[in-house]
Amino acid sequence: MKLEILKEIIKKKENKLEFAIVTNLLTGESEIFEEKKPLSKNFEKYNDQINRFYKSKKNGIVENTDIFIETYIRPIKVIIVGAVHIAQYLVDYAKSLNFEILIIDPRGYFASEQRFPSMNIINKWPDEAFKEIETNSNTALIALTHDPKIDDPALQHALKKKFYYIGALGSKKTHENRCQRLSDAGFSEDEINSIHGPIGIKLGGKSAPEIALSIVSQLVSETYKK
Repeated sequence: MKLEILKEIIKKKENKLEFAIVTNLLTGESEIFEEKKPLSKNFEKYNDQINRFYKSKKNGIVENTDIFIETYIRPIKVIIVGAVHIAQYLVDYAKSLNFEILIIDPRGYFASEQRFPSMNIINKWPDEAFKEIETNSNTALIALTHDPKIDDPALQHALKKKFYYIGALGSKKTHENRCQRLSDAGFSEDEINSIHGPIGIKLGGKSAPEIALSIVSQLVSETYKK
């Protein structure tokens, strides 16, 4: 691989861009593939096959060729609202996956560097915090505080931006009350029903690490449905 291509790959990964590396395994020739950018003459005839690999976010060899495609996927942004005990286990589980974790909590005594080392922490109310974060339909939200003053603005933002995954911690009664508040705020039944509440896959666990495992399992499952 040429040095200039390697430098460009490093730069794109640092900037969290999505792309693919196309390599002729026979000759060793490589180039970077990006949507809506033309390939060189040596690879352009495989454009459709390469694009299919890229869109499916998979690696592989184009059938009956020596052309290998390796895709680089942008980390999925997962916003945790509430720096509670469960969040600590969530971070431990999720950090080895392809997630970019952000924690929002205005309560500095919860959201601290000591409790969440090397994490991106925003000690602000959600309305203010979301002004600093770029979000879209590829973003996930996990609301954990049980406090409507903190969770509800975050849930409303996630619904408006059509996050692909929205989950909120709490009992069935807590969730019923939450849904009523969202309905009163003007959200439709379909929008409200898109929230996973109570959050997590039913594993039967009760402890903080078990609840965190059920949440991250549901998150991964929904991620692969996108």
